[in-house]
Amino acid sequence: MMNMKRVVTIQDISCFGKCSLTVALPIISAMGIETAVIPTAVLSTHTGGFTGYTFRDLTDDIPAISEHWKSLGLRFSGIYTGYLGSKEQIRIVSDFFDDFRTPETFIVVDPAMADGGRLYAGFTDDFVAEMRKLCAKADYIIPNMTEAAFLLGIPYTENCTEDCARSVLRGLAELGCKVPVLTGVHFGTDKQGAAAFDSTTGEFYYSSRESLDCSMHGTGDIFASVFTGAVAHGKPLQRALDISVNFTVDCMEATLPHFEEMYYGSCFEPCLGKLIQYVSE
Repeated sequence: MMNMKRVVTIQDISCFGKCSLTVALPIISAMGIETAVIPTAVLSTHTGGFTGYTFRDLTDDIPAISEHWKSLGLRFSGIYTGYLGSKEQIRIVSDFFDDFRTPETFIVVDPAMADGGRLYAGFTDDFVAEMRKLCAKADYIIPNMTEAAFLLGIPYTENCTEDCARSVLRGLAELGCKVPVLTGVHFGTDKQGAAAFDSTTGEFYYSSRESLDCSMHGTGDIFASVFTGAVAHGKPLQRALDISVNFTVDCMEATLPHFEEMYYGSCFEPCLGKLIQYVSE
């Protein structure tokens, strides 16, 4: 086998609808990176906009997958986690970090647990506490402003300015991660994007595009997946932010003509050619 970068992503999979593994696997693969997966649950559809969906919890399968992989001596350039459905899953993933991390392995944690000022259904303060511990083991964490507020125990604000972002990012770094990345940061009245803080150098980084007056399912998963792929390629932090922000907005713009189906998720597939171009630049 050729010496390719290899990333494993650990999150749920929806059989229909564009989020979690349904987004991460094709996007990271399109970036030229071998992508292994550990599904934490299987759903007939994602939970945003659909009712009556089926759900199968795969928590008990994760340790067996891990043990088999250990017996094969598998190694990964990166480990990327998305939505985790319980404290038990967080603890199992934490053990996975311990088992598979090497000096060459980077870890990305998307603490997907809240949005719009509220925790997702079924999550409690105890879950937040466990997620905080998992973030401490990561090289990169990618919370939105709601998730950052819960991780830090601070009030949520919809209008996080540059000064606000700097303060939040410093606080997130104090949890133990090297590079926190905050999404949904506003830049004036007409731009929105992401900010990052490299705690090893003390430098802040920003990237933005024009704001779109709408909300789409799965954009956070798109951003985190692209960012993970960019890091795996060794892109500098500023470039990783730019690629992630630009591709996410490209996908949102491509989805606007299909407004009536936006709850399916963002139309990332027609934009994959752009992503490949961004990575090659």
